[in-house]
Amino acid sequence: METKEKLLAYKIYFTLGALFIASLVVSNLIFQKFFYWDFFGLYRFEISVGILPYPITFLITDIISEVYGKKKANQVVTTGIFASVFSLAIIYVANAVPAIEKSPVNDPLFSLVFGQTALAVLASMIAYLAAQYIDIQIFHFWKKVTHGKKLWLRNNFSTFTSQFVDTFSVLFLLCSFDILSWDLFGPLLLSGFLFKVLIALLDTPLLYLAVFYFQKRFHLKRGEELQLD
Repeated sequence: METKEKLLAYKIYFTLGALFIASLVVSNLIFQKFFYWDFFGLYRFEISVGILPYPITFLITDIISEVYGKKKANQVVTTGIFASVFSLAIIYVANAVPAIEKSPVNDPLFSLVFGQTALAVLASMIAYLAAQYIDIQIFHFWKKVTHGKKLWLRNNFSTFTSQFVDTFSVLFLLCSFDILSWDLFGPLLLSGFLFKVLIALLDTPLLYLAVFYFQKRFHLKRGEELQLD
């Protein structure tokens, strides 16, 4: 690979990594708001807004896994863990310092919104860590089995499995920490998992477009990965 092409490949990789980290951190910060979505009258989803940016992280890791390889995908996931811990530390300090009288957001309101963030981020990180590494492992398992063919199969199969692990784990931990009541566990598990499955199906064309771009731009064969190191 020429130096100019390698530089472009690195820029895209870092951009994808930045989007991944931003989506992950934001999902941990906004999780306490819940909403519903009536899916054409067929099913009523009741889910946290934190789930909205989360599927983006799995799409990005699938793109990186397919184009840059397993090592680079794991690298982004690990970086996301450090970013989450760092954001947690900032929130802890911000919650500890006292607000002035004229502050638009006072201490009780700030604590109400972000006070549970520490446990939520911990629960989310544990679930996320398990789900993302499972996603990458299954993705590359099917890539090896199919000899680089059937991208839709490894994308959806890995995402369905990892998303169930993530949804189950984070809800179990949030209920165990008394952040959510146990009577919400079943409905939120079903809604969360079905929503993620739907998004995974919808993002498959986006994955194909991204892979097609990389193959054309960097002259890659089907299943071939960029070698940056």
